[in-house]
Amino acid sequence: MTTFDDREHAFEAKFAHDEEMKFKAEARANKLLGLWAAETLGKSGAEAEAYAKTVVIADFEEAGHEDVVRKVVADLEGTITSQAIREKRAELLLIAKQQIVNEV
Repeated sequence: MTTFDDREHAFEAKFAHDEEMKFKAEARANKLLGLWAAETLGKSGAEAEAYAKTVVIADFEEAGHEDVVRKVVADLEGTITSQAIREKRAELLLIAKQQIVNEV
């Protein structure tokens, strides 16, 4: 292999790694948001975990995280605004990224 090929392979590997980490962070943030919403709904234990999974799954409906925001807002029946959910999710995304970095 040439130096160019080595650099190209390294770039592709880094891109793949970065995308995997981004996916993991997004999924973890959605789970944390689900756990937070479950607590708000009075759920705990296995019931809270099951609800958090539904929030993670909701993210696969469309690109972006608006599908998650809509689900949580609907489940909380208007007790919190979509903007507050977005802000909470942004806060939890930072926590999720830090948790992933600490695991590696």
